[in-house]
Amino acid sequence: MLQSASQQYELDELEMRQMYANVILELAQSNPNIIALEADLMSAISTNKIAKKIPDQLINCGIMEANMTGVAAGLSLTGKIPFIHTFAQFATRRAFDQLFVSGAYARLNIKILGSDSGVTAEHNGGTHMAFEDIGLVRLIPNATIFEASDSAMLGYLLKKAANEYGIHYIRTIRKKAVKIYDERETFETGKGKVLREGKDVTIIASGIMVAESLLAADRLLEKGLEATVIDMYSIKPIDKELIIKYAKSTKAVVTAENHNVIGGLGSAVAEVLSENCPVFMKRIGVKEQFGQVGKTEYLKKFYKLTSNDIAEAASELVRLK
Repeated sequence: MLQSASQQYELDELEMRQMYANVILELAQSNPNIIALEADLMSAISTNKIAKKIPDQLINCGIMEANMTGVAAGLSLTGKIPFIHTFAQFATRRAFDQLFVSGAYARLNIKILGSDSGVTAEHNGGTHMAFEDIGLVRLIPNATIFEASDSAMLGYLLKKAANEYGIHYIRTIRKKAVKIYDERETFETGKGKVLREGKDVTIIASGIMVAESLLAADRLLEKGLEATVIDMYSIKPIDKELIIKYAKSTKAVVTAENHNVIGGLGSAVAEVLSENCPVFMKRIGVKEQFGQVGKTEYLKKFYKLTSNDIAEAASELVRLK
C-alpha cells in the first residue's frame, strides 16, 4: 500500500489551531487594537484556552457568521484590527456578501481564518467541506489569499496580515500538518517557495498538497524524472514570474490543490500560463464533486489528491511533451 505524505514525513509539533491561538494571544497582548471574533468555534480552534487572558479582545459572536463579518467591519471602521475565524465554507460561502460589500467594497481591514479546508473537514461531512472558498475570495478585488502549508508558515502569515491593511484570507487545516519549514523562514506576499529543483516537470501546490507533491517528486525520481516543486502559498496575488520561469524551463506544469480545480490554484496558474507561456498542464483537485464524510487519507484517495495521482499526471505530461 502506498503511504501518504503524513505517514512519510515528520509532523509539526503544534497543531495549526494551537498556532493560531498562540499568535492571536501574542498579537492581542502587544496591540490593544487586535480583536479576535469567533462563531461558536472557540474550542475547535483553541481560542477557548486564551479567552481569560484577553477577555476584552476575544468575542464569541455565536453561530452567525454573516453577522460576525459585519461586526468585524464595524470594528475596522473604529480603527481596530479584527481577526475572524470559522470553518472555511462559513467564512466565505455563507458570509460572502458581507465580506464583499461590508468588508472589501468599503475598503476595510479584516483578517479571515478559514479552517478545516477541503477534505480535512473529515467527519463534518459535505456541508462543511469547502472546495470553493479560494475561488470565491479570488473574485473579491484587492483581496489577499494565503494557504498555510504548516504551522511555522501559519504563524508568520498571521503576523504579516496583522501588519498589512486590507482583506486577508488565510486558509488552513486545524490539526497537525507535515512540517516543511522552520521558524526562521519568511514568506512574501505574491511569492512562491521553490522546495525542489528539477528539469522534467514543475509541480505547483498549496496547503496539504505541498507535502503530497514532495512525495510525488520522490516517486518520479525513482522513474528517472526530476520535478521542481513549488509551494504557492500566496494564491492572490500569485507569483507570475516564478510560474513563467519554471514553465519555460520544464515545458510541463501540474497543479495540486485541496480545492475545486475551478477557481482555485489550478485556475490561477492556468490564467498566467495561457496569457504568457502556454505549456502542457494538468490540474489535480476536486472535479464536479461535493464533499462527504470520511477520514482525510480516505478522502484524498477518493478525490484523487494523493502523491500517486500527482506523479501519474506529471509522468503523462512528460510523455506528451
